[in-house]
Order: sequence, then structure tokens, then C-alpha cells
Amino acid sequence: MKTVLSTKILTPSQKELFLNSGLGLVEYDALKIDFLNVEIPLNYSNYIFTSKNAVKAFLNQVKSSNLSKFNVFCVGEKTKTLLKENGLNVVKMAENALELGKNIVKNHKNKRFLFLCGNKRRDELPALLTQNDIKFKELEVYRTELNPKAFQRGFDGILFFSPSGIRSYLLENTLGNGTLFCIGETTAAEARKHSKNIIIANKPTVENVLVQAINYFKNL
Repeated sequence: MKTVLSTKILTPSQKELFLNSGLGLVEYDALKIDFLNVEIPLNYSNYIFTSKNAVKAFLNQVKSSNLSKFNVFCVGEKTKTLLKENGLNVVKMAENALELGKNIVKNHKNKRFLFLCGNKRRDELPALLTQNDIKFKELEVYRTELNPKAFQRGFDGILFFSPSGIRSYLLENTLGNGTLFCIGETTAAEARKHSKNIIIANKPTVENVLVQAINYFKNL
């Protein structure tokens, strides 16, 4: 039986995708999220979220029942879903931070933003906003820490969801000849430093990474 390692603990519905695939699944969290004890200003009208963890940090503090007064700009379908489930007004969702930044520059140039992020956030979005004189403040609300774990075996496939996840895995392990399934181009760029056996998801979702792995091994 081919065995795949997920560097993220999957939800029950995500695991179900594997149940009938004939693949073995091993999972762990390559990263650990620590929410910071910072006060988030609530006097902004426009908030930027590039991850679900930033949304969770925001929701932990906001006790207001009228969350619809906040206009939010976000990256990713899952982040958008979490925001809408909690009653926030999603003005724009983009597939990546650069695309979101371009939309803000083009359509919302005179607005003021609070960008809630983690310590591993990428530079493209704040750099683009700064270059175009968009008024924004950046606030770090969580930290992503590497959570290394040694495996005394190899895997036929490994699922990676961030560059940090790859770095964490490689602290205690090697990639061997396994195929690496990456959630997007940024993660794949890190993976290419270590392997040529890389498949990138068609959409930047955990589910699509799983489907890529299942289809790949099914067709071998």
C-alpha cells in the first residue's frame, strides 16, 4: 500500500477523501500556531486577512454582535467562508496576496486598512500597498512556529501546505524519492530547492492537494 504523509492534521471530511482511495495516511502538524496577546484596534472600517489564523485572532477579541460593520478583504476561499459565517462583510476575496493588493490599489486607493497577519507573512502585499501610498497599519496577531517530528520511515507522497511546513519537516527528515504535493506556487518554490518530484494543486485548497495525491497514485 502506498502511504502519504500530511504535514497538517486533516478534518474528518478531508480524511474521508482518503478512505476509499486505497492509500495509507499518516498526519501530523508540522507547524504550531501561537496567538499573541495584542489588542486589535476596532476603529478601522477596512481589515485585511491573508489567513484563517488572523481571522481567528480577530474573532477572539471582537465581541460585538454587529460584525457586518467591518469591511474585509481576504485571501482564499476558506478564509472568506470563515469571515462570512461570522457575519463580516467580505468586499473582495483573491486567490493570493498579490492579486488582493492589486485590487485594493485599483479600486480602494483612498481607504485606510488594518492588515492582521502572522510573523511568517510574505512581503508582496505590504510592499505593493506602500509603493502605491495606500494608508495601512500592520499588526502581528499570531506566530507560526516550526514543530519538527522525526519519522523512522519514508513516504510515497508528502502533502505540503506552506514553505514553513517544508522547512519544519526537513529539520528531522529527508524527502527520499517521495512525490511532493504542494498547495501553491510559493510552497512549490521552496520544495524545488530539495526535489524535482513536485505536483502543484490546481486550486490552493487542502482538498485539492488531497485529490492530486489520490489521482496521482491511482494512475500509477
